[in-house]
Amino acid sequence: MNGNIHSIETFGTVDGPGIRYVIFTQGCLLRCQFCHNADTWELGQGKSMSVSEIMEDLTSYLPFIEASGGGITVSGGEPLLQLPFLLELFKECKKAGIHTTIDSSGGCYSTAPLFQEQLKEVLNYTDLILLDLKHINRQKHIDLTGMANDHILDFARFLSDSKIPVWIRHVLVPTVTDDVEDLHQLGDFIGTLKNVNKVEILPYHKLGVYKWEALGHEYPLQDIEPPSEEKAAEAYQILTKSVTYMEEEKRAVNV
Repeated sequence: MNGNIHSIETFGTVDGPGIRYVIFTQGCLLRCQFCHNADTWELGQGKSMSVSEIMEDLTSYLPFIEASGGGITVSGGEPLLQLPFLLELFKECKKAGIHTTIDSSGGCYSTAPLFQEQLKEVLNYTDLILLDLKHINRQKHIDLTGMANDHILDFARFLSDSKIPVWIRHVLVPTVTDDVEDLHQLGDFIGTLKNVNKVEILPYHKLGVYKWEALGHEYPLQDIEPPSEEKAAEAYQILTKSVTYMEEEKRAVNV
């Protein structure tokens, strides 16, 4: 089984616990205005890599990964667009005792029977989901990503009902995703979930602007600067006001 892979980071430290072997898959349905991986958007591109190739490479880093309490994180792009590949990869990881994480926006979540069947099987081999919630307001979500958020919120509820541990992530973009009323509404929604291990505020940055320029795209947030530490801390307090963290895997929470 092969996957369409954009790139691999062998020493990731911000995509789950410990040191992570991070696979960035190719293909995404969202078009987030702040995306720092715009070069992963197009479907059917990237490098075709087999599960055996990835496992051979991954195992060479296992001493460092295991010593740190880390594992593998499949990000994107959107990894849920390649569920059969993800299933075979995570099965092999579990045979080797490797902690597995998916970083997803939920943008391709569907109630279609085949998708549900494949997703549920993948989740049997998944230890953690990093769930990126871009915006709680439906229209603002459309303006920001090109897609409504109804199915994404459904995905969050599905993971909660399935008791799959999640870290909730929210990119804080001044004037775009930092409205106090919107943050309170998002915090209220997060408070309804019963599977939250951690909440993270990801301050907006411009590190991916060069990719937009290289692709010939006009970057839509050119005049927006990153938020202050104070604004990020305030947003964190709002989002976590109603959160009850999972008792069995309670973790330190931070911005």
